[in-house]
Amino acid sequence: MLFQIISLLLDIGCGLVTGACLLRLYMQMQRIPFSNPVGQLVFVLSNWLVMPLRKVLPSSGRVDLSCLMGAFLAQLVQFVVLALLVSQGFSNVVVILLLAVFGVLRVAVTGMMGLVIAHAVLSWVQTRSPISGVIDRLCEPLLRPIRRYVPLMGGIDFSSLVALILLQVVMIVLGHLQMSLMGIAAA
Repeated sequence: MLFQIISLLLDIGCGLVTGACLLRLYMQMQRIPFSNPVGQLVFVLSNWLVMPLRKVLPSSGRVDLSCLMGAFLAQLVQFVVLALLVSQGFSNVVVILLLAVFGVLRVAVTGMMGLVIAHAVLSWVQTRSPISGVIDRLCEPLLRPIRRYVPLMGGIDFSSLVALILLQVVMIVLGHLQMSLMGIAAA
């Protein structure tokens, strides 16, 4: 029971930091200004980790390596703490590193799913808030290719639903690969 509570708290805390770092990276790649409520929240949640890393890791083109490394480190902390709680030490460092990579990927897919859901809901109510513009710009690279193959049906855009289904499939595959990796580590 205590392990489950610690695991939940680590998942929430490290997931929040990982998500903020990944959202910061994605917003920079999409050239979305941070002068909005989403950008300000991202800065608050990630500045303490990204800014020191930026002194060590340079950007590579449009990819801010400090954001990516921050996301990885947050997941690494989560899996190191869980490994210490379970086995009282590191049984396989490579497995823990790979689990952290899978953790980053899972947070990225989960975050994209949240953005697509928010985009769909905001498109139904036709609100013009600063957040809706940011979410539109963040979801457009994922939804645009889907819209080429899924036409409007009765005036309704099903691209968000298709995107959610595809992201769920990706989550299933990542979960299966992660569980296989954990099975290898246990052996």
